[in-house]
Amino acid sequence: MSPTAARITAVDTFDIRFPTSRELDGSDAMNPDPDYSAAYLVLRTDAADGLEGHGFTFTIGRGNDVQVAAIEALRGHVVGRAVDEVCDDPGSVFHALISDSQLRWLGPEKGVMHMAIGAVVNAVWDMAAKRAGEPLWRLLAEAEPEWLVRQIDFRYITDALTPQEALELLRRGKEGAAERTGRLLAQGYPAYTTSPGWLGYSDDKLTRLAVQAVADGFRQIKLKVGADLADDVRRCRAARSAVGPDIRIAVDANQRWNVDEAITWTRALAAFEPYWIEEPTSPDDVLGHAAIREAVAPVKVATGEHVQNRIVFKQLLQAGAIDVLQIDAARVGGVNENLAILLLAAKFGVPVCPHAGGVGLCELVQHLSMFDFVALSGTTDDRVIEYVDHLHEHFLDPAVISEGHYTAPTAPGFSAAMRPGSLAQYTFPGGAFWAADLDRKKGHAA
Repeated sequence: MSPTAARITAVDTFDIRFPTSRELDGSDAMNPDPDYSAAYLVLRTDAADGLEGHGFTFTIGRGNDVQVAAIEALRGHVVGRAVDEVCDDPGSVFHALISDSQLRWLGPEKGVMHMAIGAVVNAVWDMAAKRAGEPLWRLLAEAEPEWLVRQIDFRYITDALTPQEALELLRRGKEGAAERTGRLLAQGYPAYTTSPGWLGYSDDKLTRLAVQAVADGFRQIKLKVGADLADDVRRCRAARSAVGPDIRIAVDANQRWNVDEAITWTRALAAFEPYWIEEPTSPDDVLGHAAIREAVAPVKVATGEHVQNRIVFKQLLQAGAIDVLQIDAARVGGVNENLAILLLAAKFGVPVCPHAGGVGLCELVQHLSMFDFVALSGTTDDRVIEYVDHLHEHFLDPAVISEGHYTAPTAPGFSAAMRPGSLAQYTFPGGAFWAADLDRKKGHAA
């Protein structure tokens, strides 16, 4: 390696928060007042091309400063690394970060530190895709299967998926990939919307947004449930009346229930034909999910947005505990670990319907599902990506929906870069919005 090779010179971090709680956007039974936030970072280099890597992890307000501090704790593993090396092998960064024994002690491979690792790893992938001149989904779909397998940490999952099995799945995924790429570019990837279903919305607003969702081409909507059964029955009745019998309605309890409550509550909503019950109990309770699934069929059980790592996903699949696997682009250790989870789902034949919404999660996770369609599962049957129409205007390459489908991104990168003006406006606590908000509160108190 040349001593003058371009290197990563800085990891700049930002605590970005949006005041979504004021309109109850994002509200659910467990999280009644979320302020959608992002612990955001930019990898800067001294390369002549000036390309940067952007990454983030999603939180809902307080504690975002803790998440930023966790990202900053990883700076020493990244600054000084050769740009060519990390872009040629993003897995080298992933493996280094999850192997820091002293930081690993804080997990291992879960919680705030693991989410921070995911943010940094995703920023590396963003930079790698930009340097390759490809959107991330296409970079992954066109990569050699052997290279993709080397990106994955198979520790703790070889009892369910070996490297050789992963290689065979990816080689099979190459068959017909070019045709599927063309279809994806022409038709997009199916989406569903949660925008009508926030728990704090009135019945009139729910009904209006549900009708609009169907008019916009969505074939599935989702409602938040779990705070009050009578309210949920009323809201599900209103939604079903609004969308008719042919549109799927999923319901999401956001971990609110014990196992027996989940069974009782889901059965009480069965008259409205919910397609799935999402996060019915603790995301760590593998056997609880299995018991719920057995008891509430034919309603499907879905979970994953708060599942900590590939090992818990492995157990959910081995136990037959879920019908739908919901990856999150920023909860686990970034693209590398999500590749392992997608491969596990493909091995077990379980459809992947990602979690999205939040700050930038739609922008990120579309790439993972599109890779899965083109080069792994080869299908969109019973597969949809969540879509929430919040905060996309803050991104340089925002997710685009047309006729209920995600339009495939064509810009190089991971669609992760936020607009500089948004960073200046919503950095907490000194950004222009929050500084003005503080002044208003002081004025009211005077």
